[in-house]
Amino acid sequence: MLTIGSALLLLPLLTGARAAVLPSGGYSSKIEIVRNPVYPLDVVDKLEEATMPKVEAYMADKIAAGKNNKCTLETAAVRREWSDLSETQRQEYVAAINCLTKLPPKSDKTRFPGALSRYDDFVAYHMTHAMQLHDNMHLFGAHKYYVWLFEEALRNECGYTGYQPYMNYDRYSKDPFSSPLLNGNASSLGGNGEPDPAYKGVLQPGRTPNIIKSGGGGGCVTKGPFSEFVADFSVLKIPPSLFPSSSIAEESKSDKAIAWSSDGTGSNPRCLRRDVNRDAIMGATADRVFSLLNDNDNMDDFYNQLLGTPPPKNDPYPWGVHTAGHYVAAVDPGGDPFTSPGDPLFYFHHTALDRLWWIWSMQDPDKRLYAIPFVNTNMTMPMKRAVDPHNVTVDMEWLGPPIKLFESHDQLGGNNGAFCYIYV
Repeated sequence: MLTIGSALLLLPLLTGARAAVLPSGGYSSKIEIVRNPVYPLDVVDKLEEATMPKVEAYMADKIAAGKNNKCTLETAAVRREWSDLSETQRQEYVAAINCLTKLPPKSDKTRFPGALSRYDDFVAYHMTHAMQLHDNMHLFGAHKYYVWLFEEALRNECGYTGYQPYMNYDRYSKDPFSSPLLNGNASSLGGNGEPDPAYKGVLQPGRTPNIIKSGGGGGCVTKGPFSEFVADFSVLKIPPSLFPSSSIAEESKSDKAIAWSSDGTGSNPRCLRRDVNRDAIMGATADRVFSLLNDNDNMDDFYNQLLGTPPPKNDPYPWGVHTAGHYVAAVDPGGDPFTSPGDPLFYFHHTALDRLWWIWSMQDPDKRLYAIPFVNTNMTMPMKRAVDPHNVTVDMEWLGPPIKLFESHDQLGGNNGAFCYIYV
């Protein structure tokens, strides 16, 4: 609920000022809380606030045991929701993304001739490691490390002074087209693609409904900060039937597309395509996310519900939070499971998933922080055979040094203290 004071703060916040308010309930956070008064706290935000005393107790125990690697809540970086940032901060992030697209790559040019920039380095890794990144052991921890390395590149190579933002799906579910994330303003991540009548949406076999219908876009993004953003790598290894758009299916068969190389590691420059899609976002509204966090006391159930497995019944948006977030505005390359980091929205989605995993884990960190989904045939993502997760290494090759899998589970002291951040 907006108070008189917060209502008065609305206009300056939207034009670049920041408003600090303390959370309700008598708990005084050690973290600076910054909120956009346009968006009242939803049930997930409130659960996060209610979890903070548990986080403090967890950290107190780690510090007492000497296992915090110098990470404390006072020194932790703070990752915030995009709309809680000022316009200046949002524009700084956009500038840092554009900076990465202009820096030379560090990946092997022989192996990845299509990697023309530092930004492409990250796409190349995800493209060639997608199956591993999405198996039961790596979906959470490896993506945590991957996003952190991207954040480090923005900060250390492009002078970005903030940290990787996340998206709160619910904030944009009613009107994504006018949202601070996707309205096409200079302080957004760009807008919708041009209408493409051939783009029908993304099929969802086994679900009812069985398609995330087009939201009216599907073509090139022509307005906003990324209107000249170039999608470079092109894989499209997924079945063409998942992209009923003839323009995409035909391009994947064209001489131009074939020229880049059979494994997709060559250069295939083309426009960024999007379909800002309310039906997709509705699969990750606050009630669904709260159920994910509150109704699952073990990792298998949490993991399955995140993936929408089994498909929920009598739900008009039965995608699961993971799929819903990927198709908030995805067509090409964002809709390709291999090259999806080619759209900067990818990092907002996986940072949001990292936040949700953290909130869920902190309800009972002793049991949940190092939990791994059990390998069984009912799960939809790639499964690794049962091995001791203590012996599993996450190797980011040209992006960063290898670390132990369980180091990637701990954002408050993991990776020898390099991971030290929190969400608000």
